[in-house]
Amino acid sequence: MFVAAEKGDITTIIGGIAPDWGPFGSLGNEARVMIEVVMAIAILLCLGIAIWGAAKQRIGATALRDTFSAEQGKGLIIAGLTGVFIIGSLGTLFTIVYGMAV
Repeated sequence: MFVAAEKGDITTIIGGIAPDWGPFGSLGNEARVMIEVVMAIAILLCLGIAIWGAAKQRIGATALRDTFSAEQGKGLIIAGLTGVFIIGSLGTLFTIVYGMAV
C-alpha cells in the first residue's frame, strides 16, 4: 500500500507554497524586515492614491459636475490599485524569476 503523504504534515505543504525569498534568501532578518516595511509603506501610499482618486471621482461627478475631475479620479484609482497588485506580488515574481534563472 502506498500512502502519498506519509511523512509530511501541514507545515510541509505550507512551507512548499511560501516563497523562500529567492535572491534575497541570504539576507539577514533585519534586511528582510526593512524590505517588508518599505513594501508596506508603498502599498499604503498606493491605497491612499486610490482613495484620493475615489474621492476626486465622487466629488467631481456629483457636486461639481466636472467630468475632467471624474476622469482623473478613475485614473488615480486604477493607478493605485495596480501599484498595490504589483508591489504585493513582487516577492513571488522575484522568486519565480530567480528560480528560472538558477
